[in-house]
Amino acid sequence: MVTTGAMGAMDAICHLFAGRGERIAVESPSYANILQLMREAGARLVPVAMAEGLMGWDMDRWRQVLRDAAPRLAYVVADFHNPTGALADEDQRRRLVDAARSAGTVLVVDETMTELHLDDGVEMPRPVCGFDPGGSTVITVGSASKAFWAGMRIGWVRAAPDVIRSLVSARAYADLGTPVVEQLAVNWLLSTGGWEQAVEVRRAQARENRDALVAAVRRELPSWEFSVPQGGLTLWVRTGGLSGSRLAEAGERVGVRVPSGPRFGVDGAFEGYVRLPFTVGGAVAEEAAARLAAAARLVETGASGAGESPRTFVA
Repeated sequence: MVTTGAMGAMDAICHLFAGRGERIAVESPSYANILQLMREAGARLVPVAMAEGLMGWDMDRWRQVLRDAAPRLAYVVADFHNPTGALADEDQRRRLVDAARSAGTVLVVDETMTELHLDDGVEMPRPVCGFDPGGSTVITVGSASKAFWAGMRIGWVRAAPDVIRSLVSARAYADLGTPVVEQLAVNWLLSTGGWEQAVEVRRAQARENRDALVAAVRRELPSWEFSVPQGGLTLWVRTGGLSGSRLAEAGERVGVRVPSGPRFGVDGAFEGYVRLPFTVGGAVAEEAAARLAAAARLVETGASGAGESPRTFVA
């Protein structure tokens, strides 16, 4: 089913499977906008902590949550997780599908970052749906906006035919369909080879931006900690003991916007983190890191309260 972006796909899935009060298991941390969509749908979020170092799934925790909480849905980003950048291996994928099937949980897999592998030699595991040949457990969500252009609000759902029929009915009164011109544009890209060319350009740009941001943050904020992801679009950064929420507020004052860690957790988790998207490069990335360092100094000195912000924001 073609949707208006991945958010449109998730909205339809939540309305079909997760009524008010239903449990949804989510990675902790997870994508902030999806968490908010689920909250507004009335779902009860069950966080599942990631493995040591926040760089993969903790399968013991997943099995326990699926067994004990019996959530109706589980939502994961297997490829270049947002925000941590983690890439789940094939064994984790197989074990998670098996655990979800045993628990009677529908596993929703977000593949919006799948094509954004940035380093040479990255071996992409089989898609999660490859471990569910009968289509009884896994629903896959994808989008053109991350891999191609943020303004291309075309997404899709891949699932068993009966699930797709139910989703089509569930969304009928929400948006009546997805804009045709954008669908034709994506179809043209896919059928002419333009998609592969565009994704290669996107990867090269993201790689350059990532490397510039990594170098700038290491130079300006050497005490901050992060793992350099092999793909995706974000750095998940431990802020050396500073409050991510206060850093976000201070950043507004000095002209840099960053989302704080608690936006990506359930019940206020991850106060000591911020997410840094590598959406800019070169001198702009350097300026963004310098302003972020200025924000950190404001927080350290207790001077991060409200004040007039510069008109121009970067990052």
